[in-house]
Amino acid sequence: MGTTAATPTIAPASDALEDRRKALNALFDQIWQDRLKHEPEFASTIGDKRYNDQLTDYSVDAYNEELARGRDYIVQLGSIDTTGMSDQEILSRDLLVRQLVDQQEAAEFKPWEMPVNQFSGLHSELPQLVSRLSFQSIKDYDDYIARLKKIPTAFEQISANMSTGIEDGRVPPKYLLEKVLVQVNAIATAKPADTPFAQPLQKFPASIPAADQERIKGEVLTAIEKQVIPAYQQFGRFLKATYIPAGRTDPGVWSLPDGDKYYAFRVHESTTTDLTPQQIHQIGLDEVKRDEAEMLVIAQKLGFKSIADLRASIAANPKLHPTTKEQYLDAYRTDIDQMKTKLPDLFGRLPKAPLAVEAVPAFIEKDQAPAYYERGTPDGSRPGTVYVNTYDVQHRSLANVESIAYHEGLPGHHLQISIAQELTGLPEFRKYLGYTAYTEGWGLYAERLGKDVGFYQDPYSDYGRLETDVFRAVRLVVDTGVHSEHWSREQMVQYFKDHSGLDDATVQSEVDRYIAWPAQALGYKIGQLKLLELRADAEKTIGPKFDLKAFHDEVLDSGALPLDVLEQRVKAWAAQQAVTAK
Repeated sequence: MGTTAATPTIAPASDALEDRRKALNALFDQIWQDRLKHEPEFASTIGDKRYNDQLTDYSVDAYNEELARGRDYIVQLGSIDTTGMSDQEILSRDLLVRQLVDQQEAAEFKPWEMPVNQFSGLHSELPQLVSRLSFQSIKDYDDYIARLKKIPTAFEQISANMSTGIEDGRVPPKYLLEKVLVQVNAIATAKPADTPFAQPLQKFPASIPAADQERIKGEVLTAIEKQVIPAYQQFGRFLKATYIPAGRTDPGVWSLPDGDKYYAFRVHESTTTDLTPQQIHQIGLDEVKRDEAEMLVIAQKLGFKSIADLRASIAANPKLHPTTKEQYLDAYRTDIDQMKTKLPDLFGRLPKAPLAVEAVPAFIEKDQAPAYYERGTPDGSRPGTVYVNTYDVQHRSLANVESIAYHEGLPGHHLQISIAQELTGLPEFRKYLGYTAYTEGWGLYAERLGKDVGFYQDPYSDYGRLETDVFRAVRLVVDTGVHSEHWSREQMVQYFKDHSGLDDATVQSEVDRYIAWPAQALGYKIGQLKLLELRADAEKTIGPKFDLKAFHDEVLDSGALPLDVLEQRVKAWAAQQAVTAK
């Protein structure tokens, strides 16, 4: 009797686990599909063409509806019992809840009221989207034409949001908005065929008949002439007459309503730590001091009395600066190619995705970073791309190319992001998480991996590595300086010039970036320091059998994670490895 009675109680428990697992995975998929539907541009960039004729609804109503769906999803995720589920299933649930909760908290600061700056916004994201689309069929072109015709509505929506921001006292600094106007006018005053929006007409697939090519060309150019350019012109007039005059005069976000609270939120969001702005400011000062001590050693080995003397020599040495844009791009390609040969020494898992190196588009290069990475499509049809800023190329330094190539390309962003996209057995949303402290911390950590495999043989290149490292340490000081310590822009520029050898164009654009993007730049150094700390702890815990490849695979095998979650997982892994090693 006892055996018979026990049987029904075991089977339902197993069924219940499977039911709960199915419910959780169905909810993951529902939330992912919701994102693709409501962020059609994002869907297009990852190769999902279902919404290629759509643009995001940027209205306040749409934003509030998204928040409402998010609150409902939080309740649904919380109602599913994860007892008995796998480690990764529980982690997926926890990460998604955390992401949705962060979105609710961000809403307090009305991010939709300040959607535009010189680094991001509809005006620059739309033309950049064009190069991320694939045009293989007539439908691809017809969807594109439909999307172009929706651009005026999108600009009307963000203009309305920005007008509300004026009323609420939530506006960017005036001088940054003047840079936005220059970017907008570059398209507003161009001929339709000369805009980035005409790029898909340069080469048609052979499968599209000539008659259809002519029709498509005519409709695309008409849409640019009748819808796109007038929308940019109207937005330019709004900026000049209404928005720029309302821009704030103080660069720090402390000057916004609830500015200090907003900055604290952004610091937590960017670093995924509980560090205060004051603590981060001090970490920055300490890291600058440490880097400069190492830089002085190299300077003296090269025969210079001081870092300033070495910097002056580099600035004046024509051999350490590119003469052409192509030479500069080739320098990046060479360093990435040499690192490829060493990747098997550092990683058990390697990405399949191809990698390209291209110049930053001309219409945004003046205000862009020295280099940045854009992910490719998961199927490899569009490669991951390192974009290199060739603006004022003769004043760019070749000394820091090696470290930046490792950061943006291999073993940095391309390796980490491609591996995340290629992970199997995880919900789709996990492959696209982008915690700044993890992704940018990994990029900065990757710069040092060149030392592990014997690179940076040229002392100027090794000095360049330290220059890029101190650059990220300086960020901790000047970002917290302007947004928490009430520094002026001039103080930021001066600190940069006192503690880095960056050219003036880079210093100016970087300072403006931190003003426009509060706390984003903090994630790099904070993330790198955490990875170095976790590596040192794991080496100590595991002892002589510590395997660097296994450590890297552990860091990378779950996609991007908040630093506190990464720390828990790596420490648990190291403890398990220590037991196995005995």
